[in-house]
Amino acid sequence: MNSFAKLSRCFTPFMAIMLLCQCTAPISVKTVKPSPPVGMERAHHAGLIASIRELSARIAAGDESALAAYNHQVARLIEQIGQSGLNPWVSPVSIGSASRTFTLRASAPGDVDITKVRLVPSDTLRFKGDYAETRSIVAGIGAPLVAVSSFESIGHTRIRTNQPVRNLTALVRFNGSIASLDLYDPYQVESVLFDGRKRVLAADYSAALMFALSKARIDKLGLARLLRPSRYDNTAHLNFTQPFDPKRIPVLFVHGLDSTPATFAPMYFHLLEDPEIRRRFQFWVFSYPSGYPYHYSAALLRREMDAVKREFPGHKKMIIVGHSMGGIISRLMLTDAGDRLWVEAFGKSPAETRASGLSRNLLEEILIFNDRSEIDRAVFFSAPHRGSDLAVNPIGSLFARLVRMPGTLADVRNVALSLATADQAGLIIQAAPNSIGTLSPRNPFVLAVNRIPITPRVPHHSVVGDRGKGDTPDSSDGVVAYWSSHLPTAASERIVPSGHGSHQHPEGIEELRRILHLHLKSR
Repeated sequence: MNSFAKLSRCFTPFMAIMLLCQCTAPISVKTVKPSPPVGMERAHHAGLIASIRELSARIAAGDESALAAYNHQVARLIEQIGQSGLNPWVSPVSIGSASRTFTLRASAPGDVDITKVRLVPSDTLRFKGDYAETRSIVAGIGAPLVAVSSFESIGHTRIRTNQPVRNLTALVRFNGSIASLDLYDPYQVESVLFDGRKRVLAADYSAALMFALSKARIDKLGLARLLRPSRYDNTAHLNFTQPFDPKRIPVLFVHGLDSTPATFAPMYFHLLEDPEIRRRFQFWVFSYPSGYPYHYSAALLRREMDAVKREFPGHKKMIIVGHSMGGIISRLMLTDAGDRLWVEAFGKSPAETRASGLSRNLLEEILIFNDRSEIDRAVFFSAPHRGSDLAVNPIGSLFARLVRMPGTLADVRNVALSLATADQAGLIIQAAPNSIGTLSPRNPFVLAVNRIPITPRVPHHSVVGDRGKGDTPDSSDGVVAYWSSHLPTAASERIVPSGHGSHQHPEGIEELRRILHLHLKSR
């Protein structure tokens, strides 16, 4: 049996384990029927509104024990409106009983097309799974909801406005026989006036994303986009997890190899528990096929960042957070390379280099770039800045053979090699141009880009795992060794007792929380 066949036999169980891991949902959801508060019976329409009216009066009179019942009944009213086909958002609806008639009016935030969404009370959703352990819930008045227009598009299309799944909170107020049902975005409204008193608005900040992850299962895209990146070329997007707010600082998450933005869910849910972070930051994600060579993925990110600048020219400068290969993609956003890599590759300036067409354009995107002025700070989690030995060991080499690349990138490689002389670096992957190849410590691009310092304009931080061994600087997180992840220019470095998932470890999450607060103090 030849060595390749032996490796294949060893590799088959490894692949099977990876595929099985993809089948286990990090979040699952079950719909339940919440039990009515003690002493209350289920009611319909007019009975529900009359009940909410009575509970409102008790709350206004100082009876705080009525608050939970009020929230419960408002959630049931939302359910019944959806089930009955009533549409008080279009025109007032008269709802009566033998004893009393109410006029129900409704309003929603201006950026919500209420006619196209389904409202799901979050008290009907029970989440389970590794990513469902943290719920960011604020107690107050109102019924937290998930507004769903679509979840199939999550992770597949570019969505920066009109999020397909978002958090809302419903409130019912009375003025005589008029019942006003109002929906609020809890990111924008934290407190409301209720019967002349300012009250905290109830919110479930984690419900919408948990619901989306449980339904869309974007985590399953990780392996597929690694092995067949060109098939998922249209999934390279920078998306927002909440409606854009020009007053909030963007935090951009960039995932790594064989991964998706879902990997940041535990960190995201924990950070949302911090009121100051909720109030001052907004969270964005860059999703991309991780089988592409990382310098090409960096070019895709620059395209997306350019588009965001055109669409939202007033956004605040951002903090970029990269895990694993996402860390070295992020590092390229802080690198002022100019045409230095091009000259090193081809021995002449771009103007003197004879190449044209699509391959020329892609070469320029990959090799000619500057640091991004819209980035104010960076945090690297388990980032292989100098490569990883796993990329060149037998398993990594075999895995690299399974990654299929589009012809356009092969053409770019061929054009680059035809332009480079025998004694020049070449800088484009000499074999298959894929992400695993560009993670080799001997890759010419990795070597060349590490000779260019990170711009001193942007403070950057490192979070590194040591698997709990406490053996730094001889440590490794199991995938990336300390000699690769360590940056002497880092403003801070935190060693956490984790494997490669330092961004999901409680100490890693706490370190990012600390850095975000540090950033606020420096403004």
